[in-house]
Amino acid sequence: MTGTTDAADWWATGISDIGPGSIRFHGYAIEELIDAVSFPQMIWLMVRGDLPTPGQARLLERTLVAAVDHGPQAPSIAAARMAVSCGLPLNNAIATGVNLLGDIHGGAGQQCLELLYAMHDSAADPHDVVASYKSRKAYVPGFGHRFHPRDPRRDPLITAAHQAVAEGTIPGHHLQTALALESALAPVPMNVDGATATIYAELGFDPPLARGLFVLSRSVGLLAHAHEQSQDPTRIKGPLPKSILPTYTGPAPRTLQAEPKA
Repeated sequence: MTGTTDAADWWATGISDIGPGSIRFHGYAIEELIDAVSFPQMIWLMVRGDLPTPGQARLLERTLVAAVDHGPQAPSIAAARMAVSCGLPLNNAIATGVNLLGDIHGGAGQQCLELLYAMHDSAADPHDVVASYKSRKAYVPGFGHRFHPRDPRRDPLITAAHQAVAEGTIPGHHLQTALALESALAPVPMNVDGATATIYAELGFDPPLARGLFVLSRSVGLLAHAHEQSQDPTRIKGPLPKSILPTYTGPAPRTLQAEPKA
């Protein structure tokens, strides 16, 4: 029996309970969940272990909608499209895009969430935080955007957070911190990563989940773009059209005959 127990405990989990004719997640039967919960509620259940309130689910849903896509300007989207043009199926193309989501492209939400938690715990002065980043010539995660003078996703998310405070869904402490940090950074505004991180902080998500939730959201865009690209007969699309060659910065043309003999 010991060997059997060890085998059963090998992948012990508190998430899913699967048996013949039975599928349960955190105790809830799948047939009940299918009829009763939305996809954002299901995501919350899977990563948090219980169901969110309706207000919490609405906030989570807004963050997921906000981050689905940013067009082929986003390296992850462009990579997924290139993968399809090289003959890869949708699942490989999505994985290609997801694997580009690291600390620089895709990680700002997690970094901003970590910053908001640290500022709240230490009661840090936002101006001191900004000065520290400037002294290191570092970007404050969640603020500014390389493409948008003002990220159009910022205002609806922050407005939703204010409404959730008024409704009693969230306390608003991290929202105040984020807005104070934005004020200290003026005129640099908050971007989508900062706005979603603010909501995730209010909802109590662990920082790594901010990146995981962004990956879930962006996977929708990756799927859409990969599928669209699959309808295009063009093969092996690189990062530039064939008519545009990358600027060469190496030595001028030379020949081995001109090289001194060893």
